[in-house]
Amino acid sequence: MRVGPSQEEIRRSNLGALLRSVHLHGAMSRADLTTSLGLNRSTIGALTADLAAAGLVSEEVPQEQRGRAGRPSLVVRPESEKVYVYAFAVEVDRIVAARVGLGGVLLDRHEAARPRGEQDAAAVVAPIADFVRKMQAAAPADARLIGSGAAVSAMVRREDGYVRLGPQLGWVDQPLGEALGEVIGDGRTVAVRNNADLAALAEHTRGAAVGCDNVVYLYGDAGVGGGIIAAGRPVTGHGGYGGEVGHMVVNPVGKPCSCGSHGCWETEIGEHALLAAAGRNPSAGRDGIMAVVDAASRGDNSAQAAVRQVGDWLGFGVANLVNIFNPEMVIFGGTLREVYLASAAQVRSRLNRNGLPACREHVRLRTPQLGDDASLLGAAELAFEPLFADPLDPA
Repeated sequence: MRVGPSQEEIRRSNLGALLRSVHLHGAMSRADLTTSLGLNRSTIGALTADLAAAGLVSEEVPQEQRGRAGRPSLVVRPESEKVYVYAFAVEVDRIVAARVGLGGVLLDRHEAARPRGEQDAAAVVAPIADFVRKMQAAAPADARLIGSGAAVSAMVRREDGYVRLGPQLGWVDQPLGEALGEVIGDGRTVAVRNNADLAALAEHTRGAAVGCDNVVYLYGDAGVGGGIIAAGRPVTGHGGYGGEVGHMVVNPVGKPCSCGSHGCWETEIGEHALLAAAGRNPSAGRDGIMAVVDAASRGDNSAQAAVRQVGDWLGFGVANLVNIFNPEMVIFGGTLREVYLASAAQVRSRLNRNGLPACREHVRLRTPQLGDDASLLGAAELAFEPLFADPLDPA
């Protein structure tokens, strides 16, 4: 017979739920926490006192109630300046590092361009060592580091951050998690996930998809990745390699892909596809994409034709994903944001032709609310998870 949870386990679970609430929603009154968590006032008071004693939250009388008669409902705030994580994003063209406070507050941020081409993980993350030193120096002396998370444009082994395949980074079997751990040097394991998965998490948690439990996030750079939320939970598959929508074969007689296959979706909608269709340098990257989109908006015929062609293929793949996952929202991030905005008519037209009516009729097509830092903020959410699992764990 299974033994039920102990009172201590229930208490720690409630502590995590309360801390997560103020992390996601910001300052909340005890009265609001009582309502949202379904706990009584005395329990909320005891929990907030424990979290305050641990330095995770603070309590104060609301400004508008100061000096008034009666007992006001204290406001509980996350200690954003004193409780933080490190978040990193390793992308095709850039490396970003940030210090993110409890509550999702971006406290410090550093970015460096990353030259394209093959480099091993240790060489790629070397600039992060300087970023970490600067962030450590900027943090208050009594601040507490909870952990670190990283987003990368690659297929990542969940348990140790080992990159199995990152064709756009030139990586096969690279120990990214280990390399980041050595750079940070605090002995903690760095949680590493695919960047599109983490961008989907961030947009679902505090971005465009708040309140949506079924979301597809599409991210474009040199390749195309996808993050999927179904019934409020990330869909990552066995081992964490799910969501590689860019390698969904859409054209059996199509172009060769960097993964070794032919006709993958990213060969029809990725950077190279749009630039080649417009007669531009296929290695021009994000700046080249922006130039094509700008030229199309100014009436350049070849650019307009390229945007329409890629937009039609974008809609083709979106229709497949809508039919399979029945999302409430599809979000276009990275360079796909610009491609979608320039070809929204083609995307919607193809979706209307190929999508099942019951699946497509309520789906919303959107761009990221969190912009290019969505995956970075998703990495921060990942790093905070152990804290919510057990807020009073001294580790």
